[in-house]
Amino acid sequence: MLPPMDELRERVTAHLAAFSRRQAPTAAGLRAAAVTVCVLEDAARGPYTILIRRAPRGRNAGQWALPGGRLDDGERPVEAALRELAEETSVRGVEVAGLLDDYVTDSGFVITPVVAFGGAQRPVGDPREVASVHEVPLERFLRPGVPRWRRGLLQMPLGPSITVHAPTGAILWQFAEVALRGRELRVSHVAQPHWTRT
Repeated sequence: MLPPMDELRERVTAHLAAFSRRQAPTAAGLRAAAVTVCVLEDAARGPYTILIRRAPRGRNAGQWALPGGRLDDGERPVEAALRELAEETSVRGVEVAGLLDDYVTDSGFVITPVVAFGGAQRPVGDPREVASVHEVPLERFLRPGVPRWRRGLLQMPLGPSITVHAPTGAILWQFAEVALRGRELRVSHVAQPHWTRT
């Protein structure tokens, strides 16, 4: 059972402050990116986070993702994550609670996950980049069977038609364990399925 939103925000912020975040070492050829695990509030359904389905064209077409993208020149990860969140979902003015571990993808990106709280805003997807926006109640992250493993691959089953794999699934698993439960978990070893390596 999740606490009321103010208490949840304090708890998540405290858990992330106590977490010894790992930053990926800089290496030639790696490109920097950032995503936001954004917690929003719905009075009837409780706190939820946003998942997007990428538009059916461009990079990672049709895949489940967190709002995010590449860093612009001179941009810091938190700035990039919040800019991409606003561009892709129209969610603005969020409060950053902390960061999770960097995740290095098989396609050569270093993803910095930012955890933020955005109140009672309603996300609206930008159709140029987003096919659909999905609101996933945080309670789903705490259910039995989340995560699960199939043929050695991590799956985060977060809804009737929402099964998320690494890298997004790995980031969400760490979010559930570290931010929501206050546990120590590293996910850099979690393998990606071949279809996410674009």
